[in-house]
Amino acid sequence: MVELSVVLQAGGKSSRMGQDKALLPFMGTTMLGYILKQVKGLGDETFIITNQPQYYGDFAYPLFNDVIPDVGALGGLYSAVYHARCAHVFVLGCDMPFVKRGLLDYMLGLTPDFDVVIPRLEPNGFAEPFRAIYKQSCLGPIKTAIDSGQRKVISFFNAVDVRYVESAEIERFDPEHRSFFNVNTPEDFSRAEQMAREG
Repeated sequence: MVELSVVLQAGGKSSRMGQDKALLPFMGTTMLGYILKQVKGLGDETFIITNQPQYYGDFAYPLFNDVIPDVGALGGLYSAVYHARCAHVFVLGCDMPFVKRGLLDYMLGLTPDFDVVIPRLEPNGFAEPFRAIYKQSCLGPIKTAIDSGQRKVISFFNAVDVRYVESAEIERFDPEHRSFFNVNTPEDFSRAEQMAREG
């Protein structure tokens, strides 16, 4: 059994939405609460990364600030791995509300041989760093990337062993790619609500 920390990245600026996406009312809870329900029992621990902990006191999970502030998403990823107690760290963004446990179980099965297991919907295309699993071995390479002025989340990938989970693999568990539906605008939010109601 893989030792796993589950980490929710929350409290971003959400500039296109106009408010914190994680705390938007969603399906009788909040967007963050909806995700937390779906990952309940998945790992050995669950916690939230946020630089606005004053807004997250209602969640019964530990809250941690960024270890290195003001370095964007890469800093958030560093904080997730830094604070994790487990050997493997599953990092989720709070703006993708749908979780497919079958896909996660498949990804977990790949983790023993790689430092990063990350979904990628298009060959050589954009990977989803906040639906991915990272080993503690990534901590040093992430810090090196930050110290060298890098800000892209994948900027440390050349220093670690990465396993991309490609579209054909993803579609066995999530043929509609619901796991990767990203809520950035009010229109996206309305669509997410419709998708959730449709099941």
